[in-house]
Amino acid sequence: MDKIKYPFYTDNDWGKPDQPNIWGHYIPNSRKIIDYFFVTDGSPWFADDDTDIEYMYQHLLEYYNATILSATQIKEGWMKHIYSNEDAPNNENFLWVSNERAYYLMMDGIEPPLTSEPENNPYFSMIDAQLTTEIFGLFSPGRADIALELAYLPIRTTAKYDAEWISNFYVTMHSLASSVSDTLTMNEKILWLSNEARKELPDSSYSAKMYDFIYTSYSNNPDKNNWEKTRDEIYERYQLNSNDGYIYNQPFDAGINYSASLISLFYGAGNLLRTIQIGTLCGWDSDNPTATWGGLLGFMLGKRGIESIFNKNDFSDAYWIHRTRKNFPDHTDNLGGEDTFHLMAKRGIQIIDRIVIEQMKGGVDLKKDVWYIPMKEN
Repeated sequence: MDKIKYPFYTDNDWGKPDQPNIWGHYIPNSRKIIDYFFVTDGSPWFADDDTDIEYMYQHLLEYYNATILSATQIKEGWMKHIYSNEDAPNNENFLWVSNERAYYLMMDGIEPPLTSEPENNPYFSMIDAQLTTEIFGLFSPGRADIALELAYLPIRTTAKYDAEWISNFYVTMHSLASSVSDTLTMNEKILWLSNEARKELPDSSYSAKMYDFIYTSYSNNPDKNNWEKTRDEIYERYQLNSNDGYIYNQPFDAGINYSASLISLFYGAGNLLRTIQIGTLCGWDSDNPTATWGGLLGFMLGKRGIESIFNKNDFSDAYWIHRTRKNFPDHTDNLGGEDTFHLMAKRGIQIIDRIVIEQMKGGVDLKKDVWYIPMKEN
């Protein structure tokens, strides 16, 4: 939220002092420099809104031994694990816009998908669902149709129309990342995944038209380092001048942030470092699209791949969910935080086992350590 209008950041700002965001805040670390920031062994990674709702959804699937969460299970999970502003430490419950509204609707007894209906939730078109539901794509490897069934109610907890369809786009990419051909380069993989996910956007929607415009701008740009050109074009086309049925409302809009995310995706070309760099500098609610692509590329590269790219092997494995949420079991009594990524992954594999068997009607061979996943029927 540093830059929501001219003058925007450019590549020249990387490595230079951070500028205040729209609330006057700076990067929450001592260096105050725009750069990669690491948490190493001995300290946990902090929960935030890019990770904590998804963590909760994985826990609920474990707790209920479920493959698809019901509306009541989602509501009960939100009530148990999310603070209200009234009982949160320092009166900060780490919810914003549509998530915040949906929480208080659930507190009043309203369940999803009614919590995203425009007459109940005026923030239904905000970014929230984009950063809380990608994990359902990972839970359904190679079967985006199943992933969208798993994600339907979590998405419709806070999003409808284009905000919902954009979330479907992200879920689809995360699902198909398990089956993209290894004969492709990383850039080719990214373009294949995004073009497949584009099929989930109704052609008449502003989100589909945004995708087509940005993809064309990228494709026609002879200088693939000049991502700022496309960023400035979407600022003029969508924020200053309403086009393609999109009317800019807030810098938390699903639409403007989806546009920014596509810039970092295309121009990042499958390079993790470059994608994070562009996403960070692009503008608007920039931590969220960047976290999405960092997560997707990180999944595709794997832990060793990330360590190689950063030339580091001392990343912390610990995660502190109780920084922002509550009432979760402590899986690591002897460590800071309540969980580790290794333990989360092991439990996530068990969830996928159930989904492959119950939702995909496939098979799991524990001896060979493989899934048998039927192809989608036409």
